[in-house]
Amino acid sequence: MVLPVLISVVIISYNEEANIGRTLESVQPLVKDGRGEVIVVDSGSSDRTVEIAKSLGAKVFVEEWKGYAAQKNSAIEKARGEWILSLDADEAADSDLSAGAAVGLQAVAEDRGGKIYPADLNGFRFRRRNYFLGRWIKHGGYWPDRKVRLFRKGCGRFEERAVHESLRVDGAVWPMKGDLVHHSYPTLSEYIDHMNRYSSLGAEMAAAKGSRGFSLVNIVVRPALTFVYNYIFRLGFLDGREGLLLHMYHAAYVSWKYAKAWEMSRGTLHREV
Repeated sequence: MVLPVLISVVIISYNEEANIGRTLESVQPLVKDGRGEVIVVDSGSSDRTVEIAKSLGAKVFVEEWKGYAAQKNSAIEKARGEWILSLDADEAADSDLSAGAAVGLQAVAEDRGGKIYPADLNGFRFRRRNYFLGRWIKHGGYWPDRKVRLFRKGCGRFEERAVHESLRVDGAVWPMKGDLVHHSYPTLSEYIDHMNRYSSLGAEMAAAKGSRGFSLVNIVVRPALTFVYNYIFRLGFLDGREGLLLHMYHAAYVSWKYAKAWEMSRGTLHREV
């Protein structure tokens, strides 16, 4: 007989040997003593990601890459828990989050009459601390960077988009104590590579919405305004050199996205001719 578990932690991965161990160790307080499970859906890593995940007790499934949302939804479908916590492989739960989630879910379970929590409470959101080049980015829109990641099974699913996929939860969503710690982009090369991949996916979405012409507004003006808004008005300059580089290259990403959308449209036109 397979006993039910309170929480399933679901993660997708690809060549994450530098991060996956830290991520899995951070959720051990949530899943220990049979209270939960960890599911990793890997898309064919060539490094030690799968080996490390299995050594730390995760159930690992290797599947062909289907896109961010589809891959995460595949992990969700494998979960047996009453609640599901979705993490990226480079994120970790801090001690307050692990403790808060355990206590909070138990409190919701005991609140049978809906005296404290809404009867349709099906999700929780957390703050996320983003690290860039080793520095905690506290301004420019990167803090508190609230994310909905914990939800009742059957009540949440990632929306099918090429990039910037978001979790949609049916029902009420409440804040919960604790932070996600996002160990993103320890090097500039990794950040630029990431922005290059994301700008290609974003270009596909922009082209699908009709943004296909060569627009100086989108390729020059919009990126410049993005930089000014985040770096100046949202106080990104207070994050020092790291803040400058982060927002400068994020603005470049915006330009790349629309330039690539135009490039895609040229290819379409040439094929039609």
